[in-house]
Amino acid sequence: MVISGTKGAPDVWQSLGVERLSKRVAAVNESVTLAIDAKAKALKAAGESVISFGAGEPDFPTPAYIVEAAVVAARDPVNHHYSPTPGLPELRQAVADKTKRDSGYQVRASQVLITNGGKQAVDHACATIVEEGDEVILPAPYWTTYPELVRMAGGIPVELSTDESTDFKITVEQLEAARTPRTKALFFVSPSNPTGAVYTPDEVEAVGRWCLEHGIWVIADEIYEHLVFDGAEFVSIVTAVPELADTTLIINGVAKTYAMTGWRVGWLIGPSDVIKAAANRHSHATSNVSNIPQRAALAAVSGDLSAVGEMRVAFDRRRRLIVSLINEVQDMSCIVPRGAFYAFANVQDVFGRTLGGRKITSSLELAEVLLDEARVATVPGEAFGAPGYLRFSYALSDDDITEGLERIAKFLAG
Repeated sequence: MVISGTKGAPDVWQSLGVERLSKRVAAVNESVTLAIDAKAKALKAAGESVISFGAGEPDFPTPAYIVEAAVVAARDPVNHHYSPTPGLPELRQAVADKTKRDSGYQVRASQVLITNGGKQAVDHACATIVEEGDEVILPAPYWTTYPELVRMAGGIPVELSTDESTDFKITVEQLEAARTPRTKALFFVSPSNPTGAVYTPDEVEAVGRWCLEHGIWVIADEIYEHLVFDGAEFVSIVTAVPELADTTLIINGVAKTYAMTGWRVGWLIGPSDVIKAAANRHSHATSNVSNIPQRAALAAVSGDLSAVGEMRVAFDRRRRLIVSLINEVQDMSCIVPRGAFYAFANVQDVFGRTLGGRKITSSLELAEVLLDEARVATVPGEAFGAPGYLRFSYALSDDDITEGLERIAKFLAG
């Protein structure tokens, strides 16, 4: 029997007692950050003046020498064909060298898998080590994609809430209280998206020692490693606790450091047996990452860090600007982030007010009203497991930051 996808087909599926979609995929939520960014871009395309604090990507162009490497690669016929699934050998080695340079962690090229962006690296990490029913500890606020990929792997996200009182950082006491015989892994992210929190070296070591003591895997997302401010220090957890090397998977990529979000090149680093298994999965999911972006990434990671240094200066200025402006807005407050390029504003004092004809009872409703009425896009805390907050990306110009916060201040002032 052939059942088409035309109108009425769902009724046929239902009559047969068959679900049209798999339960696992049907349970996946849309990325709120991408949905808001898409709506903001649609409004802009329709001629509306929209200030978007939504998308988490640098507003700088990719450095010219990286673009030129891609142009040269596109002309070389060697790049017009399949290449090794785990990544170009020279790029895998360059990533290993870069990891040693930037975090002091020495790995072999065989421990590196090149992926289609950091998001696919997270997907491979979850799918490779998480079994059905395994619990994965997820400090909140967290990047919106983490719990969805844990669930897709058959795991159970265990969310642990943090707030301003701890600078949005988890404690070992919280971790121990959440540990069960089914705890398999911990997501550890510093600097953090969405809060900008950065763990101190001692805090990193304490978390690492706890994981080591209890045989818990660490999935460490280090994508914002070079974006730290106010004397904060990025420390890789496996450098702080070298004994974790056999049970740590590191997520990274060129997106944030080199303003290459659209190039889609990331990587997964871990024990050789895990990386080999992940590469097997990768071979059936997508095969090799496009060769042209790989060549561009090779130029990026083989070069110096002057480009990110220039971006960091601009981000630092914008960071101080946006925090000061948020704290001037009625019923909003924000602690100073020390990493990444996000400000995480507490908006709970807005709840109960009527704005744009709607009584606001959540940060999700507030974000919707701000976009509809003030034409300012933010991301609600619900996307990050932290209701009551709005995330502001400050990867946009000083003028847009000022204009956007002025619109919000005027709207909330009534």
